[in-house]
Amino acid sequence: MPTVAIVSAGFMGSGLGAALLTGGARVVTTLEGRSERSRRLAESAGLEILPTLADALAAADVVLSVTPPAAAVDAARSIAATGGGRRPGLVVADLNAVSPGTMGRVARELDGVRVVDGSISGPPPSVKPGARIYLSGPDAAIIAGLPWAGMVEPVVLGDRVGAASALKMCTGSVYKGLMGLLTQAMRTAGAHGVLDAVVDDLARNGLADSDGVARAATKAHRYVDEMREVSATQAEAGLSPDLFAAMAAVFADVASTRLADDDPENDRDLTPAEIVARLQKRE
Repeated sequence: MPTVAIVSAGFMGSGLGAALLTGGARVVTTLEGRSERSRRLAESAGLEILPTLADALAAADVVLSVTPPAAAVDAARSIAATGGGRRPGLVVADLNAVSPGTMGRVARELDGVRVVDGSISGPPPSVKPGARIYLSGPDAAIIAGLPWAGMVEPVVLGDRVGAASALKMCTGSVYKGLMGLLTQAMRTAGAHGVLDAVVDDLARNGLADSDGVARAATKAHRYVDEMREVSATQAEAGLSPDLFAAMAAVFADVASTRLADDDPENDRDLTPAEIVARLQKRE
């Protein structure tokens, strides 16, 4: 069985690691420079914690980078600088929510390494099995062939690095864009005294996901950079970047509210009125 190193084993990374452990892989990570929350998540998932990134890379056959979008290039740079670029046969999969252009920068930082472009659609498998990992690049089949224990569905898109990132930017624009629209609608409805009627009407069409609004708020700070990556991807396609530049501003605003003050792994049972009340600026 392979040894897989998880770079930045947070909520998603630890969940992927847990799935691989179930499948029989050895899964290592490091908490070097990480938070106490990351320690709790990694230990809860049963990951093997090594002292440094260099130790994790030295042990690994495969590396999965699962960072916030803004940290993807720096993570690739750290992997290369820590010796990853000198490991013959090492495969590094970038699974971050970045544009094809940013993925190109990641690949350049990892020059000499077998790079796989990847993107994740769905929650961590530790929360709900069935997430898809889209993969592209000449070595995509290596990541697809990891022992995912039926908890993750790998989908290979082809040999072109950038394809998996492009897919994520398109699907993420819809999933998170809809959540941003719903958040704005609920806040506006609350301000005008029509929240219950608006939620009721949206529910008739399956769009009243107020629980999703509450969950998204805890990740809004990450969504800001992802929306900027979507904006850049649409600009690369010759489209206006303005829509998702504005959506980045929406999530930046949400990140500054009391609703954002929790971790994504903690469920909250909040009414629409409570959600709107917490969508106020922190004092």
